[in-house]
Amino acid sequence: MKRIVFRRAAAAIVLAVAAAGLTFAQAAFKIPFPFEAGGKKLPAGEYSVVPKGSNQLALKRLPDGAEVLVAFTKRLEKPARPATEPQIVFDMVGNFEPSYTEYVTDYVLAELWMPGENGFLVRAMKGAHQHKTIMGRKTDP
Repeated sequence: MKRIVFRRAAAAIVLAVAAAGLTFAQAAFKIPFPFEAGGKKLPAGEYSVVPKGSNQLALKRLPDGAEVLVAFTKRLEKPARPATEPQIVFDMVGNFEPSYTEYVTDYVLAELWMPGENGFLVRAMKGAHQHKTIMGRKTDP
């Protein structure tokens, strides 16, 4: 009888530890400009970002809850000085597309960093560009 209780308790502990390992940190960001993520154009606003599945990030617009899934290409190694706050990085690129008379800056989601974790590479921009980093706040999953 003691053996059965011990096995059940051990199984419950293993399941709890496995489930805890699957929960990801979540963050909220106030993004002051329209941007592109996963081939979709998104408006400025507040977004909740959380890893979803094995190769996607979920961007949920607050407060309406509209969700966009964005694939990431790989995990990035933690830097020597890991981030203490969530960070979302955009590539800023120039664009003459709307009209050939004005120069517009486009923002493309490039990376996501959570405190103490490896980063997520969404898109590696080739060619001339600059980075724009937005600091966020950690939220409960």
